[in-house]
Amino acid sequence: MTKRTRRNHSGSFKAKVALAALRGDKTLTEVAQQYEVHPNQVTEWKRQLLERAADVFDGGAAVSEKESVPDLKELHAKIGQQALEIDFLSGALTKAGLVSAKK
Repeated sequence: MTKRTRRNHSGSFKAKVALAALRGDKTLTEVAQQYEVHPNQVTEWKRQLLERAADVFDGGAAVSEKESVPDLKELHAKIGQQALEIDFLSGALTKAGLVSAKK
Protein backbone atom coordinates (compact mmCIF):
# COMPACT_ATOMS: atom_id res chain seq x y z
CA MET A 1 0.00 0.00 0.00
CA THR A 2 1.47 3.35 -1.02
CA LYS A 3 1.45 6.14 1.48
CA ARG A 4 -0.36 9.28 0.37
CA THR A 5 1.39 12.61 0.93
CA ARG A 6 -0.31 15.16 3.14
CA ARG A 7 -2.40 17.63 1.18
CA ASN A 8 -3.17 21.20 2.20
CA HIS A 9 -6.58 22.31 1.02
CA SER A 10 -7.49 25.93 0.45
CA GLY A 11 -10.25 27.61 2.39
CA SER A 12 -12.42 27.88 -0.71
CA PHE A 13 -12.11 24.12 -1.33
CA LYS A 14 -13.06 23.37 2.28
CA ALA A 15 -16.06 25.69 2.02
CA LYS A 16 -17.18 24.05 -1.22
CA VAL A 17 -17.00 20.58 0.36
CA ALA A 18 -18.77 21.72 3.55
CA LEU A 19 -21.56 23.38 1.57
CA ALA A 20 -21.99 20.25 -0.53
CA ALA A 21 -22.33 18.25 2.69
CA LEU A 22 -24.85 20.75 4.07
CA ARG A 23 -27.05 20.55 0.97
CA GLY A 24 -27.98 17.02 1.94
CA ASP A 25 -28.62 15.72 -1.55
CA LYS A 26 -25.69 13.28 -1.13
CA THR A 27 -24.45 11.33 1.86
CA LEU A 28 -21.21 12.34 3.57
CA THR A 29 -19.52 9.30 2.05
CA GLU A 30 -20.60 10.31 -1.45
CA VAL A 31 -19.39 13.88 -0.92
CA ALA A 32 -16.07 12.56 0.39
CA GLN A 33 -15.65 10.30 -2.64
CA GLN A 34 -16.55 13.11 -5.02
CA TYR A 35 -13.90 15.46 -3.59
CA GLU A 36 -11.41 12.66 -2.73
CA VAL A 37 -11.18 13.42 0.99
CA HIS A 38 -11.89 11.33 4.08
CA PRO A 39 -15.50 11.39 5.38
CA ASN A 40 -14.25 12.47 8.83
CA GLN A 41 -12.66 15.52 7.20
CA VAL A 42 -15.96 16.40 5.52
CA THR A 43 -17.71 16.17 8.89
CA GLU A 44 -15.07 18.40 10.53
CA TRP A 45 -15.27 21.07 7.81
CA LYS A 46 -19.08 21.00 8.01
CA ARG A 47 -18.92 21.48 11.79
CA GLN A 48 -16.48 24.39 11.43
CA LEU A 49 -18.68 26.05 8.82
CA LEU A 50 -21.74 25.82 11.04
CA GLU A 51 -19.85 27.18 14.07
CA ARG A 52 -18.36 30.15 12.24
CA ALA A 53 -21.20 31.05 9.87
CA ALA A 54 -22.60 33.67 12.26
CA ASP A 55 -19.25 35.49 12.31
CA VAL A 56 -19.72 36.42 8.65
CA PHE A 57 -22.80 38.47 9.49
CA ASP A 58 -21.67 39.69 12.93
CA GLY A 59 -18.48 41.25 11.62
CA GLY A 60 -16.39 38.86 13.72
CA ALA A 61 -13.84 38.48 10.94
CA ALA A 62 -13.21 42.22 10.85
CA VAL A 63 -12.57 42.30 14.58
CA SER A 64 -10.00 39.50 14.40
CA GLU A 65 -8.15 41.30 11.59
CA LYS A 66 -7.90 44.47 13.68
CA GLU A 67 -6.46 42.49 16.57
CA SER A 68 -3.70 41.10 14.35
CA VAL A 69 -2.52 44.59 13.26
CA PRO A 70 0.31 45.89 15.49
CA ASP A 71 -0.25 49.05 17.50
CA LEU A 72 1.20 52.26 16.02
CA LYS A 73 3.18 52.97 19.21
CA GLU A 74 4.78 49.52 18.99
CA LEU A 75 5.80 50.18 15.39
CA HIS A 76 7.32 53.56 16.26
CA ALA A 77 9.23 52.00 19.15
CA LYS A 78 10.56 49.28 16.87
CA ILE A 79 11.65 51.84 14.26
CA GLY A 80 13.45 53.83 16.95
CA GLN A 81 15.21 50.74 18.28
CA GLN A 82 16.31 49.70 14.80
CA ALA A 83 17.63 53.22 14.10
CA LEU A 84 19.73 53.06 17.28
CA GLU A 85 21.06 49.62 16.35
CA ILE A 86 22.00 50.79 12.85
CA ASP A 87 23.81 53.85 14.22
CA PHE A 88 25.67 51.72 16.78
CA LEU A 89 26.72 49.12 14.22
CA SER A 90 27.82 51.68 11.64
CA GLY A 91 29.95 53.41 14.31
CA ALA A 92 31.47 50.12 15.43
CA LEU A 93 32.25 49.10 11.84
CA THR A 94 33.80 52.49 11.12
CA LYS A 95 36.05 52.21 14.20
CA ALA A 96 37.05 48.72 13.14
CA GLY A 97 38.00 50.06 9.71
CA LEU A 98 35.54 47.84 7.89
CA VAL A 99 33.37 50.71 6.63
CA SER A 100 34.58 54.16 5.59
CA ALA A 101 33.00 57.19 7.27
CA LYS A 102 32.18 58.77 3.89
CA LYS A 103 29.45 57.40 1.70
